[in-house]
Amino acid sequence: MGLEPLTDRLAERFTVVTHDPLGLAHGRLGQPVADQRVEEWSEGARRVLDAVLPAGESAYVLGTSAGGVVALDLAVRHPRRLRHVVAHEPPCVTVLPDGERQRALFARVYDTYRAAGPQAAGALMGAVLTETAATDAPGTATTEAPVDGQPLSPAEEPASPMALFLAHVLRPFTAYAPPARPVEAPLTVAAGADSAGQLLHRTAALLAERCGGVFAEFPGGHIGAVEQPEAYADRLTEVLGSPTH
Repeated sequence: MGLEPLTDRLAERFTVVTHDPLGLAHGRLGQPVADQRVEEWSEGARRVLDAVLPAGESAYVLGTSAGGVVALDLAVRHPRRLRHVVAHEPPCVTVLPDGERQRALFARVYDTYRAAGPQAAGALMGAVLTETAATDAPGTATTEAPVDGQPLSPAEEPASPMALFLAHVLRPFTAYAPPARPVEAPLTVAAGADSAGQLLHRTAALLAERCGGVFAEFPGGHIGAVEQPEAYADRLTEVLGSPTH
């Protein structure tokens, strides 16, 4: 899953359990996948907590990107099982003032995947994620550029984690919005320092306000947990140990 350097660093301080909802790191890559639902991933995470936590105990939870959406939903549904939740750049773009436009852009990423394959869709998604508020008027060059490529066959798609994400996770997870009320679990909504001014940085700041959490910056960008795992783990440890960050 690419998180081993991060989890190795965290394991020096914590007992670490990872959740792989699609089982892609455990032999299921290549098997058919249906469209995914946030609440199903959240309930799966809750079952993991029930399996590993002693009665009455609570856990720290970190989720990044789509996992950050799940972490938010888990905080809404099962706050008593959670000691502190850190949701890093969850793409809950519907909470933004321009949320409908952002959802339309992610729908275009999906359409591009179906028409031209994961490489073209990934390039467009990168443009959407790095677009700043200063350039988010419709018709910008980054999001309206033509794309070329070939779609994957039905047999090829299940063998590609990126394709599975684009086909079955992207749209339902970017459509998710947590209730506009404070969650009961301690919550930090994080964004990468390198994402400043970009779509998911401003989304994270607004989500923290909407959910009664605290906003914090972490090393790196959207995938800072992979880009700078040791610095990210150290920042996470700092946040979990401080009520005010």
